[in-house]
Amino acid sequence: MAVSALREELDSMFLQLLSDLEELEAKRAALNARVEEGWFSLAKARYAMGAKSVGPLQYASRMEPQVCVRASEAQDGPQTFRVIKADAQIPEEGPTKIQESGSSVVPQDPLNWFGILVPHSLRQAQASFRDGLQLAADIASLQTRINWGQDQLRGLQKKLKELDPGPA
Repeated sequence: MAVSALREELDSMFLQLLSDLEELEAKRAALNARVEEGWFSLAKARYAMGAKSVGPLQYASRMEPQVCVRASEAQDGPQTFRVIKADAQIPEEGPTKIQESGSSVVPQDPLNWFGILVPHSLRQAQASFRDGLQLAADIASLQTRINWGQDQLRGLQKKLKELDPGPA
């Protein structure tokens, strides 16, 4: 009875792993599409505004991140990653972060570095790269879940071999 239950659990974990691998492939393709779309939109903006109007010389002297990637530790499961706004207060950093900066300054939209009326393609590039960042965090979470699932699968296969030394 224990062997059959173990085999059923092994089958369900294997199916979950295959489902996760399929989802990983789809998210990687979506990430590639978003990054490609972002670079293409950025090239269109450079063409519209001039090559020297969209470049490192227009960056602010002091940049502040708009988003951060946070990893959450799980006791009995895989680690997950999520993208959060930089101005959201995190309990771990709480008062020390506010004391360092003096006053809580809302990060400026980086598109304002390139002027007030920026082309729509520059806004599209920003949105594409933001979507890509979210997809990258999802991919990282999915990859850690896949690695965790593979470890669980190996452990179940080892248990099954110990219980049923015959052909598996």
